[in-house]
Amino acid sequence: MIYKLILLIILSLINWAGFAQNRINKSYTLQECISIALENNLNLQSTKLSASSAKVDYQQSKANLLPSINGDFNLGVNDGRSIDPFTNNYINQELTFSNMGLSLDLTIFNGFRLLNSAKQNRLNKKASEMEIEAAQQDLILNVTLAYLQVLNAKDLLALAKARLETTNAQVEIQEDFYENESGNPADYADILGQVASDETSVLVSETSLNNAKLSLLQLLNLEENVVIDPKTLILDFEKYNLSADEVFVEAVQNLAIFKAQAIRIDAAEKGVSVAKSQFTPAISIFGGLNTNYSSAAELFTSNGTNFVETGDFVTIDGQDLPIITEETAFSSGDISYTDQLDNNLNTVVGIAVNVPIFNGFRAKNNVALEKIKVKESVLELERTHLEIRNAIAQVHFDMEAVYKRHHSLEKQVKAYEESYRINDIRFKNGVSNFLNYITSKNNLDNAKVNLANAKYEYLLRVKVLDYYRGTNL
Repeated sequence: MIYKLILLIILSLINWAGFAQNRINKSYTLQECISIALENNLNLQSTKLSASSAKVDYQQSKANLLPSINGDFNLGVNDGRSIDPFTNNYINQELTFSNMGLSLDLTIFNGFRLLNSAKQNRLNKKASEMEIEAAQQDLILNVTLAYLQVLNAKDLLALAKARLETTNAQVEIQEDFYENESGNPADYADILGQVASDETSVLVSETSLNNAKLSLLQLLNLEENVVIDPKTLILDFEKYNLSADEVFVEAVQNLAIFKAQAIRIDAAEKGVSVAKSQFTPAISIFGGLNTNYSSAAELFTSNGTNFVETGDFVTIDGQDLPIITEETAFSSGDISYTDQLDNNLNTVVGIAVNVPIFNGFRAKNNVALEKIKVKESVLELERTHLEIRNAIAQVHFDMEAVYKRHHSLEKQVKAYEESYRINDIRFKNGVSNFLNYITSKNNLDNAKVNLANAKYEYLLRVKVLDYYRGTNL
C-alpha cells in the first residue's frame, strides 16, 4: 500500500512539473500578447471604468426628465401630552398614530437645463468611449514596442554568446601554444581576459533581456515567464515612403484621441448652456395625496334622549324649581384603521414658479467658468495637435537617419568580417599578434551589435509612425 502511495505522489509531481514547464515555456505571438494586454491591462480597465461612470451619468441625466414620485409612511406610539391629529386637541394619553402620503413633482421648464445636461452627458459618454479606443491604441503600440525590445535583446544575447563561443575556441588554440612554449605567452593571458569580458557581455545581455520581458509582462499583467514566438512577426526592412506631414494628416483623421478631445469641446459648450439656464425661471407642477390615523379618534352614535338638570332654576310662587332639559345620549366607539385612512384622505395639486432675482452673481460666474472650460478644451486639442505633429516629425527624422546608418553598418560589418577572417588566420598561424586579432574581433562584434540595434531602432520608429496613422500594428 505504501509503495502505491509513493508511486501516486511521484506521478502527481511529474504531471505538475510538466504542467509548470508548459506554463513557463508557453510561447506567445505578438497578436496573442496584444489580445492578453487588451484583456488584462490595469490602466485600460481603469479607463473602461471611467467610461462606465460616464454612461451611468448619462442615464441619470435622461431619467431626470421624468417626474419625481415619492411615497411615505410612518407608524408610531406617543405617550404623554400631545395633540390628537384627528381633533387637534391636547390630550394626555397613549396615542398610536400613522400617516401616509404620495407626492409628485414634474419640472415643466427650467431654461432647458435638464435637456442640455442630458446632451452634455451624452457627449461625455461618447468621448469616454473614444478615450477607451485611444487607450487601446496606446496599449497596442506599447505592447508592440515592448515585444520588439524583447526580440532585440534576444538577438543581442545571441551575438554575445556567439562572441564568447568564438573566444573560447581561440582559448583552446592559445592554450596549446602556451603549453608547448611557442608563441607569445602574453597572448594566452590576454585571451583569458577576453573570455572574462565576453562572459560579462553575456550577463549584461541576459539582464537586458530579462528587463525587456518584465516590461512586456507588466503590460500584459501576467506573472508567468514569456517566451515570444517571432515566427509570425513580419519585420520588413523597407524604406518608409510617407513624409511626416502625410503621417500627421492621417493621424488627425484616425487617432481616437483627436476625436475624443473634439467631443469634449462640444460637451463643454453644452455646459455653458446649462449654466445659462440659471438666469431663467423654473416652472414645475406638483401634486399630493395624504391621509392619517389616530387611535384617539372616536365615533359617537345616538342611542336615545335623557332629561337632565341644567343647574339653573326658576321661582314660582316662592318655590325654586330646577330647569330640566332633554339631551341626546351618545355611545362612543373606535374608528377602524382603514376607515380613518379613507375618511381623512385629502389631495393637493398646484404649479410652482421659481424666478431668480439675485443670487450673489453665482449664475454669472458659473457661466464664466464654463466658458473657461471651453477654452481649456480647445487649448488641449491644439496642444495635442502640436505635440503629435512634433513627435511625428522627430520620429520620422530619426527613422530616416537610422535607416541610412543601418546601410552604413551593413557595409561596416562586411569589411570587419573580412578583416577578422584575415587576422584570425594570421593569429592562429603565429604571424600576427594578439592585439591585431582582438582589435579586429571587437570591431566585428561591436559592428554586429550596432547593426542589430539599428535594425530594431528603425522597426520601432516605423511601428510608432504606423500607430500615428491609425493602422493595425
